Amino acid sequence: MPARPIWRGHLRLALVSCPVALWNAKHERAAIRFNLINPKTGHRIRMMTVDGDTNEELQRRDLRKGYEFRKDQFLVLTDEDFDSVKVESSSVIAIEKFVEIDSIDPIYYASSYYLAPDGDAGRDVYAVLREAIAETARVALARVVIGQRERTIAVRAVPGGLVAHTLDEERDINDAKSILGDAAEMKTDPEMVQLAKQLIERQTTQYDPSDLEDRYETRLRAMIDAKLKGEGIDISEPEEPERSNVIDLMAALKKSLGEAAEAKPAAAKKPAKASRPAAAQTATKAPRKRA
Repeated sequence: MPARPIWRGHLRLALVSCPVALWNAKHERAAIRFNLINPKTGHRIRMMTVDGDTNEELQRRDLRKGYEFRKDQFLVLTDEDFDSVKVESSSVIAIEKFVEIDSIDPIYYASSYYLAPDGDAGRDVYAVLREAIAETARVALARVVIGQRERTIAVRAVPGGLVAHTLDEERDINDAKSILGDAAEMKTDPEMVQLAKQLIERQTTQYDPSDLEDRYETRLRAMIDAKLKGEGIDISEPEEPERSNVIDLMAALKKSLGEAAEAKPAAAKKPAKASRPAAAQTATKAPRKRA
């Protein structure tokens, strides 16, 4: 559990409100971290904060934020300047409107937070709001200031409470048409589409979070462990498929359906009693006599 919430205030709908807190939904896992090293000495380097012109070394606590209004000319702002422009969402999440859940394209979702009751006061209000949002299958849109920046958030009901997602603005999203072009407008063969749909149906199952393993990090950890032990590691890559489009798509779809059909019953069979591993069998052999 995080040490503390990133925001505390009130969730308000019209004249009804309750104290809430925002908690990060994600946490830092034991990710592999690297330091910059001087290869000549093996020592870690030290990053210094210096004046861009005088090279005078400075302490970060003494620095201020500046807005470059002209080339190499900055307007220096103080904490008081930022406090003077705070908006209501600094302390209140006021629900502005509700929308259908599927009306928000997932591409707009950014960070996720748990929106939890803050203390015992107002828990009844929180419970009523959560239940109402869940039963109407709606998402509440509101605003909140996180790190001195006002963000639009989508609040939705989940089992156990409410979750808030910050939403990127339209100007933050790259234009899809300029990248995708007319890819979706190409005329397709209805029979091949039907075969592809059958393949999708046969490979459809329940979502499992374990499917999201970071395979690069897994290989990176294995490589580091092997190097620490003085061992080698196989870093060969699987053969990359041909990038050319010279392929009988109909035949490939039919073959894929055939393989999927064969794999499905096989997976459903009760596994045969496992035989003793080869390593164990080898261990029971009489040791070879030395010359």
